[in-house]
Amino acid sequence: MGELRNEPRNELRNEARNEPRSDTRVVKKYPNRRLYDTVESRYITLADIRRLVTDKIDFVVIDKKSQDDITRSILLQVIAEQEHQGEPLMSQDFLSQIIRSYGSAMQGIVGSYLEQSLKLLSTQQNQMRESMRGVMSPEAFDSIASLTQHNLERWRAVQEDIFKAMAGHSSNATASRMKDDGDDGPLEKHF
Repeated sequence: MGELRNEPRNELRNEARNEPRSDTRVVKKYPNRRLYDTVESRYITLADIRRLVTDKIDFVVIDKKSQDDITRSILLQVIAEQEHQGEPLMSQDFLSQIIRSYGSAMQGIVGSYLEQSLKLLSTQQNQMRESMRGVMSPEAFDSIASLTQHNLERWRAVQEDIFKAMAGHSSNATASRMKDDGDDGPLEKHF
């Protein structure tokens, strides 16, 4: 799970038996809300789940009672916990835009865009790390700072375009509904 993938939800399951692959760590969630790592034979916390992700260890979280794969739900809990500690990664506006994208025509595009953006960022970080290996001159740090600034500007520009497209789609849908209801808008009623 350490790597973002655009694959079916049950990618870690064998199709025939509906069980986790043999090379995937299984974490069981018990009704008392505790997580049990079957490899380490101990109860673990969300911090341990985060460590599995950062160490790029494939795992699946199975609800002990229902046998459902609840990995995504647990990962969202890890994100929520991280957002409450220290400096948040996601702004309130960003989170609001994400929530607004659910159920809209843009939902698939937004999810795919975010996933591809994070993959690109990760790839660029790895490339920079490789090129910097053994080279620690001041020019190298200037290069990193310049590339980081450039990527941040590109990210912001693309993010603004996505949000404008989402807002435009939302405004067009609202205007269309208002016309269907015979309503020309709030100002038209007063004139």
